[in-house]
Amino acid sequence: MPFILITVLIDMVSIGLIIPVLAPLVGSFTGSQADQAFWFGAVSFAFGIANFFGAPVLGALSDRYGRRPVLLLGFTGLALSFFVTGLANALWMLIAVRLVSGALQANAAVANAYVADITPPEDRARRFALLGAMFGLGFVLGPVMGGLLGSIDLHLPFYVAGSLALLNLLYGLFVLPESLPADKRSPFEWRKANPVSALRGLTRLEGIGPLVIAIAFATLAQLMLHSTWVLYTAFKFGWGPRENGWSLFAIGVMMFIVQGGLMRALLKRFAAERLALLGLLSAGLCYLGWALATEGWVMYVFIIVNVLGYAVTAALQSIVSNAASADMQGRAMGALAGISSIMAVAAPVIGAALLGFVSHLAPGDWRIGAPFFFCAALQAIATLLAWRHFRRPDFRSSASATAGPPAAADVHP
Repeated sequence: MPFILITVLIDMVSIGLIIPVLAPLVGSFTGSQADQAFWFGAVSFAFGIANFFGAPVLGALSDRYGRRPVLLLGFTGLALSFFVTGLANALWMLIAVRLVSGALQANAAVANAYVADITPPEDRARRFALLGAMFGLGFVLGPVMGGLLGSIDLHLPFYVAGSLALLNLLYGLFVLPESLPADKRSPFEWRKANPVSALRGLTRLEGIGPLVIAIAFATLAQLMLHSTWVLYTAFKFGWGPRENGWSLFAIGVMMFIVQGGLMRALLKRFAAERLALLGLLSAGLCYLGWALATEGWVMYVFIIVNVLGYAVTAALQSIVSNAASADMQGRAMGALAGISSIMAVAAPVIGAALLGFVSHLAPGDWRIGAPFFFCAALQAIATLLAWRHFRRPDFRSSASATAGPPAAADVHP
């Protein structure tokens, strides 16, 4: 666990660095807020569509050749992406490099499969939460650093992020061990690795089925939050890279506190499915709160109260991982990444369109919250679908079959 946690931390710091500055960088090539929203959506779309096709293939390749070589490939693609983005002097360069980096990036999916390789089913929710804590810590460090560096030069965070990705490549090359033994590897088949087949395989896992739709809706809401946060706060409150960096810092702190510290207690109190439901409901209410916020400080209030919302991803990942066999973890996590990728295609398109409609409104107008109203609606549907699914007799029987004994209180990752 320490090896993969350090890998994920460095990966997320490098990604977090560019979040406050990518939208302003796109804006430096455009002449209006509406154009900025459109082209930022196009740049995000390029990464998402490439990742939709690439992530399931890379997940299946990790089932065949091991997790380590696929992670190394992802770090290489990430480093190239950051350096070329920093050097970009035209929009077409941004779009082209995001296509390449999206096709080579499946680090999160492969890291989840890595954890599943080394963890018994009853401990996976807690360990996925530790990965989530590293994501949170990356969002503590990355966006603040990106905001501060971006206030000096918009291109500087990309060079720093590229350097961190190279550091991760070296760490993986010389330190990170392989997690998947040769006897647990499965043959690679193109017909099973394409995104459509991977998603179909995910829906056929016992006890999962329709839950995939709820995961997709919740993922779309989360990714719309990510893709519109910087522009939304700029349009509504006049925030720049520094203010957005601190707000993302607050989100990262809360993710780290919940997933790194409170998750053990939450899992003792709630089953994974109950925790997922409560988290979906909490996040939906917070989306509504962000949409209606009239002052910048209100954004922080809902960042802090959304405690259960930060536990949703780990709970859902553990449910899916426990339903998959040992030789299918890469494909299962790759399929989840495929859902995330196709939602990452849709999120910036929908978000950019909604922001484009409201970009002419005066700062502070409640209608600028349109993307977050949409997220709240998505989250409500996801909560209802998940609630209905967890009440199904076939889910209850499959959950009982895969549940192991409770983790001992003194077991540490």
